Amino acid sequence: MTDLSKLPVTVITGFLGAGKTTLIRHLMQNADGRRLAVVVNEFGDVGVDGDILKSCALPDCPEENIVELANGCLCCTVADEFIPTIEALLALDPRPDHILIETSGLALPKPLLKAFDWPDIRSRITVDGVIAVADAEAVAAGRFAPDLAAIDAQRAADDSLDHETPLSEVFEDQIACADIVLLTKPDLAGPEGVATARAAIAAEAPRPLPVIEVAEGVVDPRVILGLGAAAEDDLNARPSHHDGADDHDHEDFDSVVIELPEQADPTILAGRIETLARKQNILRVKGHAAVAGKPMRLLVQAVGARVRHQYDRPWAPDEPRVTRLVVIAEHDDIDPAAIRAALGG
Repeated sequence: MTDLSKLPVTVITGFLGAGKTTLIRHLMQNADGRRLAVVVNEFGDVGVDGDILKSCALPDCPEENIVELANGCLCCTVADEFIPTIEALLALDPRPDHILIETSGLALPKPLLKAFDWPDIRSRITVDGVIAVADAEAVAAGRFAPDLAAIDAQRAADDSLDHETPLSEVFEDQIACADIVLLTKPDLAGPEGVATARAAIAAEAPRPLPVIEVAEGVVDPRVILGLGAAAEDDLNARPSHHDGADDHDHEDFDSVVIELPEQADPTILAGRIETLARKQNILRVKGHAAVAGKPMRLLVQAVGARVRHQYDRPWAPDEPRVTRLVVIAEHDDIDPAAIRAALGG
């Protein structure tokens, strides 16, 4: 049994754009009386996810309970950022009942779990569970398929897959570390795609895992909070490709912040992002855009060539009306000048 005096922490991991922020927003709005705190670990200098969550802060999760750590992996900055952040949340009055940690889409979860073994916090917090959020359509498409023959076939058919991508290892480590997998966007995958995704996840999991289909982040909090997994004491059951390594890094990935002037038409910007993703192997684009003649700020979220945008809030009077986008790709695909040109800058 978990020591009930310890504050439970849920780690929410998953690939870029799988729906982690949407899930946390739902949990904030359906906390079942829990007072929540949220730590958002971004990849890139512009903190989009934290800004989204702060915009929907509630009494059960006020803005001061939402902490954003940008441009750095929590598991790489344990002493400098992770421990002080957790200690600050523990010192809040009233103290949170539960902490949610949204990892970067590029983060390996197991090193973060090891950070909970630090003496300064081990006696005060416990990892209640690790939730892996997986995009059903992406998994069904075979991007992380364990079938080596299929991967070789893809490599032969597509020049962009002429080497083993590190994204597959990120995905496999997230599944291996999880207590529950949430399969998002099942409507886009369809019944056949969901079945394919479930099979792929089962093939990667080191032990039987519950897999739940979730649309728009809607899941009963009782299903994923209060698991009592004490994951920090269960590391051997959560294998990683990087077990035994002295450290890890994220040099396979890079990001660049692109600033642009006001946009005339959101659909034109979305089209440029889609073209950029297809031609330059961009993994993720997220940020905000200023649209000429519109008082609202445009939220932009793209996963590969799939682009979504919506107006999220009015521009503040003292806020510069500029377009700022974080573009994330594998290291060799980041060319700031080419990216800027493709986005019309």
